[in-house]
Amino acid sequence: MEKNEITMNIIAHIESDFKEKFGIPRQSGLVSELEARIVFEPEYRMVDALRGLNDFSHLWLIWQFSKNTKTDFSPTVRPPRLGGNQHMGVFATRSPFRPNGIGLSVVRLLGIEKDDKFGPVIYVGGADLLDGTPILDIKPYLPAVDSHPDAKEGFAAQNKGYELEVFPDNYLEKLPEKKKRALMGVLSQDPRPAYQRDPDRIYGMKFAGYEVRFTVDETALRIVSCEKEPESKLS
Repeated sequence: MEKNEITMNIIAHIESDFKEKFGIPRQSGLVSELEARIVFEPEYRMVDALRGLNDFSHLWLIWQFSKNTKTDFSPTVRPPRLGGNQHMGVFATRSPFRPNGIGLSVVRLLGIEKDDKFGPVIYVGGADLLDGTPILDIKPYLPAVDSHPDAKEGFAAQNKGYELEVFPDNYLEKLPEKKKRALMGVLSQDPRPAYQRDPDRIYGMKFAGYEVRFTVDETALRIVSCEKEPESKLS
C-alpha cells in the first residue's frame, strides 16, 4: 500500500527570544512576560485574513517542531516531567518525537500592527516556541469551548506549581526591564532536565541575544554571568 501523506503550507514564522531549545518553557502560558511576534509568509500578508482577530484575547497556534531530527517512530517516550526515567505512550505526552511533528500552543494576543515590510504582524505573549518556528495555522481561542475546568491532568500534574527562587546578583542590569522580567520568569520554571540535579554544574542558555549562565542548588537558582552574544560577521 502507498503511504498516506499530506502536505501543509507554512503560513508564518515566529520571532522569539529563544535561539536554542534549552530554556524554552515546557508549555505555553507559564511565563506571561515572554513576548514574540508572528511574521506571515508573503502570500498570506493580507489584512483581510486577520479581520476580527483583534476581538479575541487568546489564540491557538498550530506549529511544526522544526528542530526535531528523529525520524523513526517509537511508541513510548520518557517525559522530562517524570525525570526521564519512566516511559509513557507518545500519545499521552506532548513530546516532539511523534509521527507528525506538530505542536499546539495557547498564547495571549497583544496586538496586530502593520509593518511596511512584512504587512500585518501579530504580537503574542507567553509563547513557548523557538525563534523561527514555522506556523501552520492560527485559530481564535474560545474559553467556553476550549476550557474544561474539570479535565484531568494525568502525570502532568506532578510537580505542578514548582518554581525556583532566582537570584540575579546584579548580572541582569544590562538587560531591558521587559527582557529581564521575562528571563526571570523563564529561569524560575527550572530549565534543567529533570534528571540533572548537580548543584556544582554551571548551565548556560541563550536568551534575547545574551548568554546566561547559572547554577541551581535545591530550590535556588543563582545567575553567575550574563554576557551579550558576539554579533556574527558576514563573510
